[in-house]
Amino acid sequence: MSSEDKEAQEDELLALASIYDEDEFKRVDSLQGGETRICLELPQNFKIFVSGSPTECLQNSGFEYTVCFLPPLVLNFELPPDYPSVSPPMFTLSSKWLSRAQLTALCKHLDNLWEENRGCVVLFAWMQFLKEETLAYLSITSPYELKMCRQENGQSRTSLFPVNSELDGCGAAGAATAQEETLDERAVQDVESLSSLIREILDFDQAQQKKCFNSKMFFCSICFSEKLGSECMYFMECRHIYCKSCLKDYFEIQIRDGQVHCLSCPEPKCSSVATPGQVKELVGEELFARYDRLLLQSSLDLMTDVVYCPRPCCQTPVMQEPGCTMGICSRCNYAFCTLCKMTYHGVSLCKITAEKLMDLRNEYQEADEATKIFLEQRYGKRVIQKALEEMESREWLEKNSKACPCCGTPIEKLDGCNKMTCTGCSQHFCWLCMGSLSRVNPYKHFNDTSSPCFNRLFQAVNVDGDFWAAEDED
Repeated sequence: MSSEDKEAQEDELLALASIYDEDEFKRVDSLQGGETRICLELPQNFKIFVSGSPTECLQNSGFEYTVCFLPPLVLNFELPPDYPSVSPPMFTLSSKWLSRAQLTALCKHLDNLWEENRGCVVLFAWMQFLKEETLAYLSITSPYELKMCRQENGQSRTSLFPVNSELDGCGAAGAATAQEETLDERAVQDVESLSSLIREILDFDQAQQKKCFNSKMFFCSICFSEKLGSECMYFMECRHIYCKSCLKDYFEIQIRDGQVHCLSCPEPKCSSVATPGQVKELVGEELFARYDRLLLQSSLDLMTDVVYCPRPCCQTPVMQEPGCTMGICSRCNYAFCTLCKMTYHGVSLCKITAEKLMDLRNEYQEADEATKIFLEQRYGKRVIQKALEEMESREWLEKNSKACPCCGTPIEKLDGCNKMTCTGCSQHFCWLCMGSLSRVNPYKHFNDTSSPCFNRLFQAVNVDGDFWAAEDED
């Protein structure tokens, strides 16, 4: 190796290392060579389309996706001792989404670039061509279709062709897709199957979008500050962005309150909801476990054929057979009625507790005819009639009587003065203020000037059909 070639190689490798970051250029220390990973700049709304082979069982047949990034072209090179004065760099060019025919066309163009610049360093020119001109050189436009083809060795490989390429004999696309063309050994198609290619394309696109997002600054409209994307989160549907600190506080409050369906975008009138993965990233393990449990429970609650074991220590979801009122818990083997949640009682009517009579009465009064028939079959018509009568009696008592301040017995006042005697416990009390009166002198309450009922013994007493109210004395 001449000193001029060695110096030129070192200068070129140092220049490339300073221009590109570690993800794009890596130098191999053991020899004069390295690896470059070249991500192409795709036009906006670039679509890839996949049509699977009829003989291959692929769930992804007919797949279409809009991507911002495609996996990089990988150029591995080694500089011979007489580069750049005599020999070109030795290289291989590999890709996951370009066919070997297309890669062969690119390899030939790299050779042509070397011939045009023989005697000069050429790696930077190669990398710039691959990054900026690959799509135009191969006539690749959106949508870009990926198809399965079968090679001579019987192994499935992916052959990719642009849908609207011009396959003329002298054009680059024609050279890339000509079946009779000899493939370059330096062209490597680094893909095993269509399914794996789809997965790698989507994973790479998502990773690159996240990388770009993390490096930008965004304004949070909650705390009114600008933060790096790595400190922010966006909602998948609406793409509204907020800082993780604000969303963390917001999510934690909602989860503690049991509002797991309210983890939506804080933007007014926006219905986008955070994914479980985003929630897990922001809140602690304990709160996420609560969120996960409540989310599952709310989903089960929406299922009409799922009931819960009524035992407080169990609460296991139980599938209910159509038309059957018996549920058997798979965990504790408790057999219960799915209607009243009591021990299964066969064809007997459901029993109802006293505190539920009011709910039953309200439900029955507001129900349509079909629901009323169902309730009568479930509890019995007599039980419902009793509930209605009891509630009517209770409402009448509340409206027309007062409870004794001593024993609570309902007392109705038909006539007479405001000194009352309970029929249950014989306690004297004032009808106006409901205060208990002395058994020795119950009228003192109405004669004492400091009493709130002073001189009101006969207030509102019905005298010959007219109510008479005593005037307070000064």
